[in-house]
Amino acid sequence: GHVVGSVLQTIVSVVLVGAVGVAMGFRSTDASVLEWLAAFGLLALFALAFTWIAVGMGLGSPNAEAASNNAMPLILLPLISSAFVPLDSMPGWFQPIAEYQPFTPAIETLRGLLLGTEIGNNWWIALVWCLGLTLLGHRWSKAQFNSDPK
Repeated sequence: GHVVGSVLQTIVSVVLVGAVGVAMGFRSTDASVLEWLAAFGLLALFALAFTWIAVGMGLGSPNAEAASNNAMPLILLPLISSAFVPLDSMPGWFQPIAEYQPFTPAIETLRGLLLGTEIGNNWWIALVWCLGLTLLGHRWSKAQFNSDPK
């Protein structure tokens, strides 16, 4: 129930942020309704994946304070992706870190869907990341919940 609530809360947040972006002047170049739905679906899948990972981190925490802080490092992942700086302009040693993490293919897919840039194979890499993290987080959370002596 908490996971569904969190994902719904994230979806509402995405819709609100999107509405503010449109109100401020964001215009998708030639995105069709199907591309907008695909972008929304990818964001919902991403929310589900990272919610399950956060649940696993929370269940593995010794107390409520630690549970609320354990997932904080996940906030840094978009900062070390291609969200703000193109991969080819990053230092050579840093490019593999930015390229091979979940946010970069998702961001490049969203750009492709909404702005018409090249998606390449980023769409299926983002999908695999989402499904893999969802499965991992769900199994990890379920195992911790079932082994909890409380």
